Amino acid sequence: MSDTLLQPGLQSLSKSFEPAALEAHWGPEWEQRGYGVAGFRGTSAPSAEAAAQGKNFAIQLPPPNVTGTLHMGHAFNQTIMDSLTRYHRMSGFNTAWVPGTDHAGIATQIVVERQLQEQKLSRHDLGRKNFVAKVWEWKEQSGNTITTQMRRMGDSVDWSREYFTMDDKLSKVVTDTFVKLYQQGLIYRGKRLVNWDPVLMSAVSDLEVESEEEDGSLWHIRYPIAGSEESLVVATTRPETMLGDTAVMVHPEDERYAHLIGKQVKLPITGRLVPVIADAYVDTAFGTGVVKVTPAHDPNDYQVGQRHGLAMLTIFSLEAKVSAAEAPDIPTAYVGLDRFVARKQIVAQLEVEGLLVEVKKHKLMVPRCARTGQVIEPMLTDQWFVAMSKVSDQDPTGKSIAQKAIDAVATGEVTFVPENWVNTYNQWMNNIQDWCISRQLWWGHQIPAWYDEQGQVYVARCLEEAQAQAGAGKVLTRDEDVLDTWYSSALVPFSTMGWPEQGEAATDDYNLYLPSSVLVTGY
Repeated sequence: MSDTLLQPGLQSLSKSFEPAALEAHWGPEWEQRGYGVAGFRGTSAPSAEAAAQGKNFAIQLPPPNVTGTLHMGHAFNQTIMDSLTRYHRMSGFNTAWVPGTDHAGIATQIVVERQLQEQKLSRHDLGRKNFVAKVWEWKEQSGNTITTQMRRMGDSVDWSREYFTMDDKLSKVVTDTFVKLYQQGLIYRGKRLVNWDPVLMSAVSDLEVESEEEDGSLWHIRYPIAGSEESLVVATTRPETMLGDTAVMVHPEDERYAHLIGKQVKLPITGRLVPVIADAYVDTAFGTGVVKVTPAHDPNDYQVGQRHGLAMLTIFSLEAKVSAAEAPDIPTAYVGLDRFVARKQIVAQLEVEGLLVEVKKHKLMVPRCARTGQVIEPMLTDQWFVAMSKVSDQDPTGKSIAQKAIDAVATGEVTFVPENWVNTYNQWMNNIQDWCISRQLWWGHQIPAWYDEQGQVYVARCLEEAQAQAGAGKVLTRDEDVLDTWYSSALVPFSTMGWPEQGEAATDDYNLYLPSSVLVTGY
């Protein structure tokens, strides 16, 4: 149709969709009218009739990091959540879509520390109290980008329920839960192998480690058999860790080396004698079929070390520099060197001594921290853990945390869409390790544990309660670590709904909206 035929006063449509004006108008309008308020059709009062019919619907928004901004994946997920929420609201359900943000311990601390670096300061210059105050200041000024974006999109969440994972109410639940799980024996402190970021100076979760294929080398190193002319050629991608070897390993069915099992080899550079052991973990087709075992700096070697009762020698400081604190036979020339500098010098010395057989180019998976990009160093450190496979003596079900989660899916209480993700879930849950929940940071929920001068630990909700446990006259010092961000995030579906109050003291929220109805997540 010709433009000349348009009726007077009418304008042609814009060639592109321009949502800014619509968002600016309708988002605030819907919020002002209270359309997203939890309850019955957007009212704050739940419908008893709907509740009696079991017509209650709740979605917990997986709390995004306060440091972040929304991208297209969030827009896609939140459109699905918004559609589900609006559908159930219009269908007469008591409906709640709960928004909130996560304090994002590592990511937020990094943001503020980088700001300090621009001023040629560190968090240690400020001290813990002032640094945490600085983080709160940043959060109030710059930490609301995501919720502003959600408001622009018109998400029909209940903004009156908006939370932050460091809010006092939520923090109280975090502390209470920690104390209770500790009392049940499901939280413990111990020295175990963790992913260590030597720049962040903290343990990090498996989910914060991204392994990428990189070009590397496979060094073939000769280990002489003690009291013999024979030797074994070991293949390794990390020659610097040989300073912490406590065994050499072959496959029990590998006929090439069967006669050497039980003998000892002389570890190059240190001269330490270590045994030749047999373990089915060895891949006979990899390298020479002989591998070194460094239990304190490799997750697979750690498991081997536990099976065979091997010594575990930590040979790096927390800054990933060579340390002789546990291995005094390390030559002083190497002490204090960065791990990668030490690698070059060790290879050079092996070549001089005629013990470097060959070097081959090799593609390998290098684990890096997703937050800092640093190469992760497996490290034995004292950390707090949640026991995933242990059964609490106080639990009448006789089931571990992991088993309860497995059963919930097996019985259909929790379902996956699409269903094929059940296999991934079961594989993960059946092989899950105890969860390291401590982080060596300042921003986050500080672990509610205190130590006396003898190192005895007292887990309590406050200093006064810990002091009562310790007895008068004992000087207590609080654990400086904070909890993994996901520890508090995991409690959000409950802490935002009045839990742990139950029975007559339970809130309407607890009765109506727990468990929540659906969780919409990305791939």
